[in-house]
Amino acid sequence: MKNQVIHSQPSFVLANEQVSVAITKRGGQMAPVTFKSRDGQQISPYYISPWQDEEPANMPAEVLVPLRGDFFCMPFGGNASEYKGEKHPPHGETATGVWSFVDDKTSRPDCSRLTLALDTHIRKGRVTKEISLCEQHPVVYQRHTVEGFVGPTPVGHHATLAMPDDVGTFRISTSPFRLGMTNPGVFSDPACGEYQLLAIGKTFGDLKEIPTLLKDPACIDCSRLPLRRGFSDLFAVVADIEGLNGTPAWSAAVNTKEHWVWFSLRDPRNLPTTAFWLENHGRHSFPWNGRNQCLGLEDICGFFADGLAASVNENTLSDQGIATAITCSDATPADIRSIQGAVSVPATFDRVAEICFGDNEITLRSESGQLVTVPLNYKFVLGEGLQP
Repeated sequence: MKNQVIHSQPSFVLANEQVSVAITKRGGQMAPVTFKSRDGQQISPYYISPWQDEEPANMPAEVLVPLRGDFFCMPFGGNASEYKGEKHPPHGETATGVWSFVDDKTSRPDCSRLTLALDTHIRKGRVTKEISLCEQHPVVYQRHTVEGFVGPTPVGHHATLAMPDDVGTFRISTSPFRLGMTNPGVFSDPACGEYQLLAIGKTFGDLKEIPTLLKDPACIDCSRLPLRRGFSDLFAVVADIEGLNGTPAWSAAVNTKEHWVWFSLRDPRNLPTTAFWLENHGRHSFPWNGRNQCLGLEDICGFFADGLAASVNENTLSDQGIATAITCSDATPADIRSIQGAVSVPATFDRVAEICFGDNEITLRSESGQLVTVPLNYKFVLGEGLQP
């Protein structure tokens, strides 16, 4: 483990032969991350906001100061409304506070691990972040343990990828979902210099046919990104837990120009929903200034990006039996896990149609019939074992 300043932010860096990962001290935000494929390709999929190397300025939200890659959010969302006297910053103190080094010890010789901790103050608690890398596994294993923070809260991983410029370059897919829905309220307000394309509060069953605000086209294919330039949108899908038969839920993005696939695995029992943030030069206020292009694939237990109050109260999803908050207690620490990785794929590999789970490996099958096998311990996200 090393300490470095990377794109203006002091960071912890953990690396092995397959993966190098940087975690900012402020916000615990993960990027850059480089995955080194067997064919020699170096894949750096995560987004880093363009203002990182500019002169420091007062940001409208603390989370924007280091904004990059993936970070753990608690409470997840904007948190614009107060809840029982609590007023949290957007995405919570876990995405904005300063994380402290605990240790870099592991009991396994083939794994490296970095452990950080953060004490929350608005609602008292302690969060321990464990980042693990294992030899021959082109993935990052993450575990967040929450002690205290008693009460209900939305949580999530805010994974954000750098979006290619060419329309349709990214091919997006997920494990089977029981419900898809566009953001239930206005996501991008023109009065604030923001513009959205997708409809408000409309359901869908296929990423290829998501309703828009327009008459023509009335629906748009969000499995091929980016969409037309100038919009910022949000939609979400809720995993079909029964259909997964005890395997993890997943999301995948294939870069068909650079020929790699990024994927995430999660336990749908505690992170049932993935929120997709489509940012394509659609925000013109500071610090966005119309220049951001990225894709959030955010594995959450929450009510879209609305935050604590909206997630713990009755809402459109909870009315359908979909969890939008976890409950933390003094008796049992909450345990949230994630696997994120990236590997090279053949030039003919288009969109991930299926992920098959084997013995210490997964196999990604494309719609074109190509197969790519990735060594990893997927059972980690299901809570089987303290380490990968």
